Amino acid sequence: MTAQAAAAPGQLSSDALLAVILASLDDDKAEEVVTIDLRGRSDMADYMVICSGRSSRQVAAISEKLVDRLKQDHRRACRIEGKETGDWVLIDTGDVIVHVFRPEVREFYQLEKMWMPTGSRSPQGR
Repeated sequence: MTAQAAAAPGQLSSDALLAVILASLDDDKAEEVVTIDLRGRSDMADYMVICSGRSSRQVAAISEKLVDRLKQDHRRACRIEGKETGDWVLIDTGDVIVHVFRPEVREFYQLEKMWMPTGSRSPQGR
């Protein structure tokens, strides 16, 4: 691997990484995509993305394709948890945390309510 290729993951800004993630989610028909800006609110990441898939199979596929695209196109290794069950998959890309839910599981945990700034409304009108 060349020095330039080794440096590539660090060169992808959190905003650029977010754009890549959102494009991947759109390509795979993720639903109700919400982006939450965590800059200045949390040290764990710059952004959190929450979205839904219609079924466990779609949740797993959305997650797997996102991780594969980031690895192949940007040499970014991600940690992924929950893909086996397909109810809630967490993908840690470093600068962006992605949660992919089945709708019922998303409704139960309501992460948007916990992380959205006061006075904001999620796309579901909650």
